[in-house]
Formats: sequence, structure tokens, C-alpha cells
Amino acid sequence: MEEEYAMQQSWRQDPDKLTFIICQPTSLETNEGHAQTLTKESDSSENMIGDINLFIRIDDGEDGRSPPQFVGEIELMIAEKRNQGQGLGKAALILFMKYIIEHCNEVLEEFASRGIDQLMGLKLKDTKAVLKFECFSVKIGQSNLRSLALFEGLGFVKASNEPNFFGEFELRRNDLSVERVVRDLRDAGLEDYGKVTYTRNE
Repeated sequence: MEEEYAMQQSWRQDPDKLTFIICQPTSLETNEGHAQTLTKESDSSENMIGDINLFIRIDDGEDGRSPPQFVGEIELMIAEKRNQGQGLGKAALILFMKYIIEHCNEVLEEFASRGIDQLMGLKLKDTKAVLKFECFSVKIGQSNLRSLALFEGLGFVKASNEPNFFGEFELRRNDLSVERVVRDLRDAGLEDYGKVTYTRNE
């Protein structure tokens, strides 16, 4: 239990990573103040189906001389086959991107304020004036045709026609406008995300 708690703490405290747990749709309770809250069963192991992560990195070119840019690398995982092929990954991806785009400044301010420039041997002084992601990135194995189709269908484009040394394609999405991600929501028949209160009494 202590190891699990420590891992959950690192998910929140690591400034270069943002992790969301993907759960099955759940009913929300309404309390006397009419606020919707999650129950303690909402994120039980039975309801967890995967996770989606954002790893923040700084790209300053192969020679290290290009102006540094923030890149948000996404990892998406729907764990079990019985939950795959239902559009859950696509829904999570679109909503996650919308959240990141709408909270971009907050996410990057926390990243830049934690001394990551010193930890990584990089200088962020040139990028702090405008805190924004230049693109979202994802790395997918060349044989994972389903994931490639998912990301390409949402505007991610292969950075190279050939896979890298590890047999992966890197795909990037450069259009990080709110208008584009709202269109993605509409095209997928999804509603917007909402924030709800979450507390555990255990």
C-alpha cells in the first residue's frame, strides 16, 4: 500500500509528467450543495481501464543549437483487449489534449519553476517568455496499426517515413488550437470534460 501511495504521489509531483487514469464511465452523486462528486468506487481497480500520460521534454535540435521548444509526448494505454476497440482510447485522447491545451500555461509554468533546466542541463531562459507547446508527439511501434490509425486520424503526422532504431514511428500534431480540438470532439460525438470533486475517506 505504501509503494502504491508513493507511486501516486510521484504521478502528481513529477513536474515533467502528467498522468490521468482512465476509468469506466461512472454515475455521479449529487450532494446538498448540488456539486457532483465521485464515489470511492469510481477509481476502483475494477473500473480502471488504462492511463494516459504527458511527458514534457525540450527539443533543441540534433546539434543542440536550435531554439528550445516544449514538446508534449503522449502515451496512451488501454490495458485489456476487452476494453479496446470501443472508442475509449480515442475519447480519452481528445479530452486529454483539450485539457492540456486549455491549461498549457499552468502545466509549463510548474515544469519551468521546478529547476528542470538545471536537472536536464538545459537553459529555459529563452522559452519562459512564451510558455507553449510547439507540438504533441507520440511514439508508436511500426506494427501497431490500430494506434497509428488512431493518432493519424486526429491530425498526427509521421516525422519520418522510416521507423527509428527501435522500430517506432514518431508522429507529431502541430495544430494545438482550441478550435481544432473542439472540432475533434464534435466529430467523435463527444461531450466536453467536466471537473468534479474527488475525496477518499480511507
